[in-house]
Amino acid sequence: MNLSQLGTPIGPPIRVHGGYANRMYRLDTDQGSFAVKELNLVDRRWAYRLGDVFRFESAAFAAGIPMPEPISASADTLVHRWVDGEKVPEEPVSEAFAFEIGEILARLHALDVEWTDTSSEDPAAQDWPELAERAAATGQPWADELASQLDTFRAIAHFADTCERPGPVVLTHKDIQPWNLLARDGRPVVLDWELSGMLDLSGELGSTALSISKGQGFDTIEPAIFRAVLDGYVAGGGTLPPPGPSWFVYMISGWLGHTRWNILRCLAGVEANTGPDLALSHESARNGLRGLPDLFSRLRDLEALLG
Repeated sequence: MNLSQLGTPIGPPIRVHGGYANRMYRLDTDQGSFAVKELNLVDRRWAYRLGDVFRFESAAFAAGIPMPEPISASADTLVHRWVDGEKVPEEPVSEAFAFEIGEILARLHALDVEWTDTSSEDPAAQDWPELAERAAATGQPWADELASQLDTFRAIAHFADTCERPGPVVLTHKDIQPWNLLARDGRPVVLDWELSGMLDLSGELGSTALSISKGQGFDTIEPAIFRAVLDGYVAGGGTLPPPGPSWFVYMISGWLGHTRWNILRCLAGVEANTGPDLALSHESARNGLRGLPDLFSRLRDLEALLG
């Protein structure tokens, strides 16, 4: 990474561990502190659209969206001004925090930004039996869990492919989760914009509202916090799409693809020099194998949150 444009380093880049897909470093120079994200381009499920992403981020920052200032984007690196704040734990946030997240989404969706990517979502993979066989043959610690849930994962893949998405499609962040947020003085700061793109509005609202209204599982969902995101969206000038399963299909299909991607990294059995560490891939694979069936089984209950 050529980072000479950021000034004279005060010390070497410091690895910030915990990224689920890429690797992050903090670089302190005579011009300030920067978050340098080295993107994994080796085995991604889709290509990053960094030119579009940087243009979207720049417009959002100029519009006053609370986020780190975007500095530069290259073929494999994103640089932002470093922002200090408190990590947002994976538990229900306050209603005020959730309301402001809804307002932020409405402001984002109102931006007029050119987006050149017109690609569509790929069909869900159907190779779960093959993955289970490979996991058993290589002695993966979660092989039995995968084998016991094959019917469920086939059903989830079918749901991801066939669920009707009513629209409208909006340009948005696509990944507002607790681990992509900071809190400063009790208010949200939105991080990690590299997945930005076009998405059915119901999928963005459902994923965001659910992720910040629950704990690590699905037993502590707070309906009032879920609704606060939607109330904030309307207060910010947005219009809610009709209720239905489409509100949750994006979260389910995204988690399905992420689980499969981590399973493949685990089956390779080597420590890659890009992306998450192998131990984190094992943790992500196991979390998906346990969490996805639970989420899918609660689909009707989740729809009740929409009123």
